[in-house]
Amino acid sequence: MTETVLISGANRGIGLALAKRFADGGFRVLAACRNPAAFANDNPHITPVGLDVTSAESVMELAAELQDETISILVNNAGVTDKESSLGDMNYDKWIEAFAVNAVAPFRVAEAFLPQLKKAKTPKIITVTSMMGSLLRSADGYHAYRTSKAAANKMMQLLALDLEKDGIIACPVHPGWVKTDMGGLRAEITPEDSADGLFTLITGLKQEDSGRFWQWNGEEHPW
Repeated sequence: MTETVLISGANRGIGLALAKRFADGGFRVLAACRNPAAFANDNPHITPVGLDVTSAESVMELAAELQDETISILVNNAGVTDKESSLGDMNYDKWIEAFAVNAVAPFRVAEAFLPQLKKAKTPKIITVTSMMGSLLRSADGYHAYRTSKAAANKMMQLLALDLEKDGIIACPVHPGWVKTDMGGLRAEITPEDSADGLFTLITGLKQEDSGRFWQWNGEEHPW
């Protein structure tokens, strides 16, 4: 039976590349984005669905719409960054927004779709975070982005512990430095490179891998 993957922020960048890669890999893809009508899609294995991850109402509406689905993999990919966030130049509203999108929303979405995930044989919850959220990495700037991704990493570690009894694998993943609107043109890899690596990583995860911080190339990342 064809497995289903739900991907948030799937209308561009890494999310779009992941949607195409999972479709090519034999999965049925639910490509979630705020405006599914504008999703450019000619792949019969990809179905755009509406989702605003910062809206509790939107999350619950989609969960209700998909209540009869069996979802094998949930990929929390939607995220935001804010370059102008540092000591002396902090936009506090943007900082709160970064936490809402990058750290709180993945937990909200995961919690809402637990019934669909529990129907799967080997369910997985993945959140695309960043090495910029690693506490062992010394670098300055991007305060809102770094702190929200660090929070997302810890949230996924906790979620893995919460869901261990249910056999649900939960991991944060670093997608690499990717040539997207967020990563910029100087980045090291393309969205397709990242998606290829993430597909191999995600589909190969086992229960003993849950709660660990992984990179797109299959290597473990220090917290």
